Amino acid sequence: MIKVNEIFYSIQGESSYAGYPCVFIRLTGCNLRCSYCDTKYAYKNGNSMNIDRIVEIVERYECPLVEITGGEPLIQEETPVLVNSLLERGYKVLVETNGTKNINVLAKDAVCILDIKCPASGESDKTDWDNIYRLGPGDEVKFVLSNIDDYEWAKEIIRKYKLTDRAVVHFSPLLGSLEPAEIAKRILNDWLNVHLQVQLHKIIWPEENRGR
Repeated sequence: MIKVNEIFYSIQGESSYAGYPCVFIRLTGCNLRCSYCDTKYAYKNGNSMNIDRIVEIVERYECPLVEITGGEPLIQEETPVLVNSLLERGYKVLVETNGTKNINVLAKDAVCILDIKCPASGESDKTDWDNIYRLGPGDEVKFVLSNIDDYEWAKEIIRKYKLTDRAVVHFSPLLGSLEPAEIAKRILNDWLNVHLQVQLHKIIWPEENRGR
């Protein structure tokens, strides 16, 4: 059984798949408490469901792209089994994880989106840095930037781990806290091979707090 907070159909707002229709499976529970978290309702609220039931709901949407998110999906032991079940049915499966749990539990055909927490999140010290070496072809890395200090920190992480040689790297300025134009200027000045992304779902549905 897996505790699920919500399953909904929306537009993918982040990653290289931004803009595509996607079915989101938001799992309950998180081991972090980021300062900017917009899904606090997923910390505890949810219903226990078996994997067949989850897949049945996903199939109703007739959408080939599925993202498993949270909370933190890898704190539930059955999450890799859910990933495998969806892959076996031909879905493209994205798993967004906060980088504190070993991503090797995920099937290689899944796309891991590693959300490395910057200092302003208040949780940057929890990262399992070995996950960078566990990234596979097609996996991606995301930094949510709350301020310029976060940008400079992320830039050093990229250089330290040669991160852009390992995966697509996204810089995501926190909406309302940091202007994308400022980050764009710095990316160009610093010759960074990263992808500037806006939080598309928050732009399309600024008033929605869940199920975007």
